[in-house]
Amino acid sequence: MNEVEYDERRLQDFVAGRARGFSRRDLLRLTAAAGAGTALAAAGSSPAAAGSSAAAAGSSAAAAATPIVKPLPPELFRALGTNAETRWAALKDVGYYVPVDRFFVRNHTSTPVIDGASWSLSLFGSGLRDGPVRFSLDDLRRLPSVTVAAAVECAGNGRSYFTSQQGQTVSGTAWTLGAVGVAKWRGVKLSTVLRRAGLSRHAVDVQPVGLDANFVSGGVDLGPVRRPFPIEKALDDVILAYEMNGVPLPPDHGYPVRVVVPGWIGIASIKWVGSIEVSAEPLFSPWNTQFYRLFGSAYPVEGQPFDGQVVKSAFELDAGTVFEAGKRTVLTGRSWSAHGPIRKVEVSTDGGATWKRARFYGASPGQVWQRWELAWTPAAGAHELLARATDVRGNTQPDVAVHNTLGYLFDAVVKVPVSAA
Repeated sequence: MNEVEYDERRLQDFVAGRARGFSRRDLLRLTAAAGAGTALAAAGSSPAAAGSSAAAAGSSAAAAATPIVKPLPPELFRALGTNAETRWAALKDVGYYVPVDRFFVRNHTSTPVIDGASWSLSLFGSGLRDGPVRFSLDDLRRLPSVTVAAAVECAGNGRSYFTSQQGQTVSGTAWTLGAVGVAKWRGVKLSTVLRRAGLSRHAVDVQPVGLDANFVSGGVDLGPVRRPFPIEKALDDVILAYEMNGVPLPPDHGYPVRVVVPGWIGIASIKWVGSIEVSAEPLFSPWNTQFYRLFGSAYPVEGQPFDGQVVKSAFELDAGTVFEAGKRTVLTGRSWSAHGPIRKVEVSTDGGATWKRARFYGASPGQVWQRWELAWTPAAGAHELLARATDVRGNTQPDVAVHNTLGYLFDAVVKVPVSAA
């Protein structure tokens, strides 16, 4: 079952009153407090308005003055409140995996500092044959381990371009393209842990719950960050990761253990996981009702589920970079798609008037994203760089992204101004 099929099914369960964990009454309280209107036309509500900027941005009254633990040097990051996005210029020549010191940070509140020695993971719920089961970090490390290459990407990655490039109003953190990273994650398969815990054949949903502070939106306490996914996905490729690029998870990336859900939007990969509910009935949370859905005039059903992530490309340089006129340089970048490997990348150095095919280079473990390069000798003056990718299923980046009020899934070709002197 893919992400959108699952989400559509759970939406039907929610509307019919079959899903547990987030009631329609709670949803109405949240949307009323946020001034967003109601979120689900299918539930008999009115169409949604723009949404709460505080809610969509992930801001919270519980956030600390310094919500991120690791250093955020300006040459590596753009600091965005409780979040920090990677500067693409910082990824040039660093290899396939994003180093820990420049991997983006997406927090709903602030990074908790957790003692791994006293931490434990609780599995509970009607989808288990017996009562709650606990695993310490040492318990997990003693189980057979796996290592996977996987991307984590915020659903709002590229959000700022709806405004700066398309002139459209959206709410949320103003990411450019740096809210994505590929890492080598090591841990234990969730399927192994579920079976050790006594998985019942009646289980339908799994919901990890984070140990960060409760998220408050519009004065409504929504509790800890959590988002369910189906048992089919849990038994497939989901892992409980305790290492990232060969080192223990840093605090900002989920220490001591985080969930990694390959191919799904980043919110599914819950950090600082402290418990996992295994349920024999459908589950819902604010993170798949009010948040992480598509609202706007382009969507006939308000609150349309995501169809996974989209195709994107980024140059490994900063907007406004100045090159030496008449000197050959090599432009580099990366392209990725949740729908499969990248088949080709085309680059324009003249604002889209002409295009040349970029050359792929380097290994691509897991085929999560593709690095590419193109030689260019710029003339003096201003230039506009564009890169567009096509994946193996034929998905190509469009000139214009379909607008939604919360600024998710921006997939249009990004225009990067540079100059040569």
